[in-house]
Amino acid sequence: MTPPHIPVLDVRSLHTHIHTAGGPLHVLHGVSLTIDAGECLGVVGESGSGKSVLARTVLGVHGRTVRVENTGRVLLHGDDLLDIDPRQRRRRLGGGITMVHQDPMTSLNPVVRVVDQVTESLTNRTRMGRRERLRVATELLAAVDVPDPERRARAYPHELSGGLRQRVGIAAALAGDPALLLADEPTTALDVTVQRTVLDLMDRHRAARGLATLLITHDIGLLYGRAERIAVMYAGRIVETGPTEAVTGRPVHPYTVALLRSVPRVTGELRRVLPTIPGSPPDLALPIAGCPFAPRCERASAVCGTAPPPRVDVGEGHSAHCHHPVGRETTSTTASVVVPKPASAATGTVVEEAAP
Repeated sequence: MTPPHIPVLDVRSLHTHIHTAGGPLHVLHGVSLTIDAGECLGVVGESGSGKSVLARTVLGVHGRTVRVENTGRVLLHGDDLLDIDPRQRRRRLGGGITMVHQDPMTSLNPVVRVVDQVTESLTNRTRMGRRERLRVATELLAAVDVPDPERRARAYPHELSGGLRQRVGIAAALAGDPALLLADEPTTALDVTVQRTVLDLMDRHRAARGLATLLITHDIGLLYGRAERIAVMYAGRIVETGPTEAVTGRPVHPYTVALLRSVPRVTGELRRVLPTIPGSPPDLALPIAGCPFAPRCERASAVCGTAPPPRVDVGEGHSAHCHHPVGRETTSTTASVVVPKPASAATGTVVEEAAP
């Protein structure tokens, strides 16, 4: 009998409440997703959609002054991280699961040498001498293409450029040979010429090590050629998910369509207004009866504000939660879908092609 398939990460109906002085915030609403070994899942959405909270909840590293309540399951190789002892969960960090942060200048300690930060996940579990730490750090820095790695290992983060600091962060993340890598906006603080180098580096190690990767971004164009699947998040909910080509080429949820419209194009008129999504995301402290995107949606009707949207299965693992999905009915408000094609898979710059 064939054993059941167990993904590296399996998140099931995850709800996250963060308690603040102003009251509780319901940040994640029933989030479910899976990632297999060697697979990259891209999570995309505006700021405040819950992407980073999702990563921190999986990792279990919310701020010390924040009280967080979680319900649901977060399974790493079948083991529920929400049910195990905090001490056991800390042992998973660096080895089973690790993270590359958005800004390497704030995630790296400015008064600790690179060698000690790269090998921290190893020294937390095993005793290593100074010479051994330097050797391991030098090898890891060389693996992520840091020039003159032994000299850089002895340096402090402020002595390195932004691109080199992010490579140090990647080296530190890979030190414990993890099974799952969480990358939270890893190229936001970098210029476009360095973005591709960093993303190519992560792709190379993902393929070589069989890393399951959760790549978080606000730029949906950045996921072309890098993520096998995309999960679109809005107000703490996954509103659409599926293979990258299906989600970007045949979007079903109006929010996904709006995100694709907002991607800068390299064709057309030089002087034109970049499309934006009107309005603002909802207040997470207030209950939402219907679809959270309804106040900003051009296809919304009365039912959108009163009833939770149903799930619409398009096929081949592609689904969305919407009362009026794009392309599933003919109305006067049907959105014009634009299919972006990548001109540069590194920076997310795209050209435009009309959908058939």
